[in-house]
Amino acid sequence: MKKIYTWGGKFSERNLTVYDLILNKGKRKYIQTTATNSEEAAAAKEANFDMLLCKSPNIKRVREGASDIFLTATIDLALFPLKEDVLKEAFNSMKDGADQIYTARGPHVVEMLSKEEIPVMCHLGLVPRKSSWRGGLRAVGRTSEEAYDLFNKFKTMESAGAISAECEIINQEVMAEIYKKTSMIISSLGSGTSGDIIYLFQDDICGENESIPRHARSFGNLFELKKQIYNERVKALSNYKEAVFNDTFPNENEIVKIDKDELEKFKKLIS
Repeated sequence: MKKIYTWGGKFSERNLTVYDLILNKGKRKYIQTTATNSEEAAAAKEANFDMLLCKSPNIKRVREGASDIFLTATIDLALFPLKEDVLKEAFNSMKDGADQIYTARGPHVVEMLSKEEIPVMCHLGLVPRKSSWRGGLRAVGRTSEEAYDLFNKFKTMESAGAISAECEIINQEVMAEIYKKTSMIISSLGSGTSGDIIYLFQDDICGENESIPRHARSFGNLFELKKQIYNERVKALSNYKEAVFNDTFPNENEIVKIDKDELEKFKKLIS
């Protein structure tokens, strides 16, 4: 563990620092997943994950479950539309315990954050909220022209000061070639193995949904367990309702009784 002093003015520990990530680029791989609350964060910590990513409003809850794992905070594209909004939320996020800020905004926003020495992760490849520009949700880099345009976007983000990039659904061979020519730390989300970080959403890893994206794989089946819990909940509620109308709930053991003499005295008092 590395000792650090946070933007919130507190001594703390981290399994990784920005310096470590830069120093170890190309030398080792890290694994990263999402967390929305303390339970998910604690599970990832117990499974020895290297890095976590969460939305900025969830930082404190995530930190309750994993106080020392390197944490990237996502600043929501729609909720913080102005540059000033992004900057303020970035400072608040770093104060609350984030180690890096993720933004899907353009190089002008990345540069603004970088100038404040805030570690910035940009987003390249498929950016789902901007998918209309690409004709929908699809892989990026299938033609030489598209791959070259993507390469130039990498270099632009580098120049803007991004230290890392979430690279989503990029052709694996194209990603491998770009990786050789970028100084950024690469987090691969469905972009093959040419990355410093292999990243997957926790709900996909744990199989929490009925279906998952093509680039993902489920290593658990929480969806079935959730269905069982739901069915058991409905069963319990139905049984409760039936017991109430059948006058079997509450029974003699589930009610509070009063001494008969005290009850008679009470009756006289209110008569």
